[in-house]
Amino acid sequence: MDLESISEATSGAIGSLLSTTILYPLDTCKTRYQADVRANDQAKYRNLSDVFWEAISSRQVLSLYQGLETKNLQSFISQFVYFYGYSYFKRLYLETSGSKSIGTTANLILAAAAGDCTAIATQPLDTASSRMQTTAFGKSKGLWKTLTEGTWSDAFDGLGISLLLTANPAIQYSVFDQLKQRVLKGKQDKPTKGSSPEALSAFVLGAVSKTVATVLTYPAIRCKVMIQAAGPDDDDKTKEARPKIRKTIPGTLNSIWNREGIPGFFKGLHAQILKTVLSSALLLMIKEKISATTWVLILAIRRSLFLTRGRVKNA
Repeated sequence: MDLESISEATSGAIGSLLSTTILYPLDTCKTRYQADVRANDQAKYRNLSDVFWEAISSRQVLSLYQGLETKNLQSFISQFVYFYGYSYFKRLYLETSGSKSIGTTANLILAAAAGDCTAIATQPLDTASSRMQTTAFGKSKGLWKTLTEGTWSDAFDGLGISLLLTANPAIQYSVFDQLKQRVLKGKQDKPTKGSSPEALSAFVLGAVSKTVATVLTYPAIRCKVMIQAAGPDDDDKTKEARPKIRKTIPGTLNSIWNREGIPGFFKGLHAQILKTVLSSALLLMIKEKISATTWVLILAIRRSLFLTRGRVKNA
């Protein structure tokens, strides 16, 4: 059993679980805002704060957490599958190639492969979560009922875009690498005094590179949210108010173009950037904090299992 991969996957999944819970109200507001596709004079939400004030005025503040259990389950499984898959593919590549390190191209391919496996495994949960978030406040259904309202293929709405969005980390890594080279070159040209803030520089470069990747892929991100939110709705009034969108990429893009024009492809971009950057920062911070503890616990569990087996055999 690959304990190192399991340790990485577990710590990454726990970090994702905590960061998702902390930022979930922001995620709900963002998703509802992105799913609202109408002409500007008919838009239900003119800005992100309108979603929040709607929850307060209707005394449904706790509904900002509707679908949290599904989102946490999806987040935990996706991070576990991704970290385990990436760690496993990485070890397999090093063993088969005989190399001591992984090049940039190979690293991106391995990350994309892990991302594809994650998207396929968790797409039904991702779809259900988006539907639950975009349901009228206070009227969200459970996971099973949400998934069984439509056909089995409806549970995989947006899978094609999810697979396409695995290119997001590749863009982020490329931008990060280019920025890092420029920063290092600048430090070589100027004499440095004392220790340089490497951790802070890495965080800033990571945030900037993630922002660039998000901006470039955002039309696809919003398109996916709209496709997933276009399923059966609990509230008849909401169902009538929300335009019927074809569950295809061309149909959704055409709907955005006709109702909102070019700015519509980037509606909610600021919220997506804020949520993505904060989520990535929290995930990595929590993962680093608990990775050592997770490894110790896994070793302790393994030792306990071996001792138990030994006692059973002796008996």
